[in-house]
Amino acid sequence: MALARAHAIALVGVQGHVVEIEADIENGLVALLLVGLPDTALREARDRIRSAILNSGQAWPQRRITVGLSPASLPKRGSGFDVGIAVAILAAAGSIRASWLDGLVFLGELGLDGRLRPVPGVLPAVAAAAAAGFSRVVAPRENLAEAALVPGVQIVAPVSLSALMDWLSGRKPATGDEAVRVVEAGTWPASIAALASPATGPGRRETTQAAPRRDLADVAGQPVARRAAEICAAGGHHLMLLGPPGVGKTLLAERIPTIMPPLRPQEALEVSAIHSVAGTLTAAQPLVTEPPFCAPHHTASKAAIVGGGSGIIRPGAASLAHLGCLFLDEAPEFDRDVLDALRQPLESGEVVVARSAMTARFPARFTLVLAANPCPCARTTAAGAGCTCSPLVRRRYLARLSGPLLDRVDVKVELLPVSRAELLCDLRLAEPSEIVAARVLAARERAARRLRHTSWRLNAEIPGRDLRQAFRPETGALAPLERAMDLGQVSARGADRIIRLSWTLADLAGVDRPTRAEVGYALGLWLGVAP
Repeated sequence: MALARAHAIALVGVQGHVVEIEADIENGLVALLLVGLPDTALREARDRIRSAILNSGQAWPQRRITVGLSPASLPKRGSGFDVGIAVAILAAAGSIRASWLDGLVFLGELGLDGRLRPVPGVLPAVAAAAAAGFSRVVAPRENLAEAALVPGVQIVAPVSLSALMDWLSGRKPATGDEAVRVVEAGTWPASIAALASPATGPGRRETTQAAPRRDLADVAGQPVARRAAEICAAGGHHLMLLGPPGVGKTLLAERIPTIMPPLRPQEALEVSAIHSVAGTLTAAQPLVTEPPFCAPHHTASKAAIVGGGSGIIRPGAASLAHLGCLFLDEAPEFDRDVLDALRQPLESGEVVVARSAMTARFPARFTLVLAANPCPCARTTAAGAGCTCSPLVRRRYLARLSGPLLDRVDVKVELLPVSRAELLCDLRLAEPSEIVAARVLAARERAARRLRHTSWRLNAEIPGRDLRQAFRPETGALAPLERAMDLGQVSARGADRIIRLSWTLADLAGVDRPTRAEVGYALGLWLGVAP
């Protein structure tokens, strides 16, 4: 009997767990048995691994092979265990020494010819390996760029299984010097700086040049809506845009990320890990350094928006928009269940997908932007053909947005059609994103200094209890809010959101604490009646 061990990483959401792969070869009928809760893709690895080993010039053991994946209670999904299983079998068969696998984590799928193919989720997998104390990780060549972002880990990227065996044994690869690329452990913040630099990020810059850069100055007119976008970007508040077609709702929403500050190093790694699990990272852009923008279609399912899936649990648009903007155009056209599913991540900042075998968690702290027409016909009374919808039809249409969801939206703005005079005037007076982004950054820095001894990043993240105890506005400033609560216009949750909004207005105005003016304006924004 021969026994060998290797290590791989199993992902549950964006959390990686070390999996020990044990290969045992003993006398018996020729077979390869996989135990340890493998899914369908992993069970099919038996034929892939056998063909890859044979086509790499190695002999397949003609005995009974048992491969155990531990811990057995953890579900293993996907094809990322192929390389680890293959080297464990080869070590158990005596083709390579079992001691050569110590301290290594193996990631990647095997082709039938022995080539290493890329797999999603390499970035969080390498981070999990580093947290578990491993200093070297074997990953496919296509995943090298994102794997190398994790500090303190040496990345080995062979092109094939035979090249990996040559590297393990210390021999020069027969296929050439580039058959195995080794990236030494470096400094991760330096890697981010290099990728974000225009001189060293040609792939990212070419993509930016191919598509014209969006700018807030493209939005003609709508001063109230542009001001609302600035407030939401500064404090992380949610926004609803109501207006007829063509007034600039989509145009404005697409430009909100351009006035948000770039992601900090730790934030960039967190966002990139989510996109790595989703398989959206590329070798040219392995790191997300700008706030993401996701705009799913109104026919998207609940799993596509909040995450899930029948097999491998994937992050949805809410998680892909983490620390960025999630835009739901034609919001009343979304299924009611899909919209209500966003209520939990809007409060907690994460998506929890529960299954019978596991519970996956995805970060989902985003700025929600809803856009809606005032009625189904979407024709304004100012046009030649006025609206033909009855008041009852209008109420039913907007009632698709539930009250609990709208209660979580901090800013509500109605956009009116832009006149010809406004279009001509804004060609000279509209502020570009660069100027607005500077004010947003200054407001966020003021909030960061105030919140430096807490775990919160933006005003919108402050819990209600701490908001009322440690972050109270000036004496008498809450009078407009108290009057609105007495009239039943504002709920307790809405009151907290109005106070948070007033702190953002104070940060933009450069005052130490919100006054009656900031609270009153925040109340108007929440009610949707701000001038």
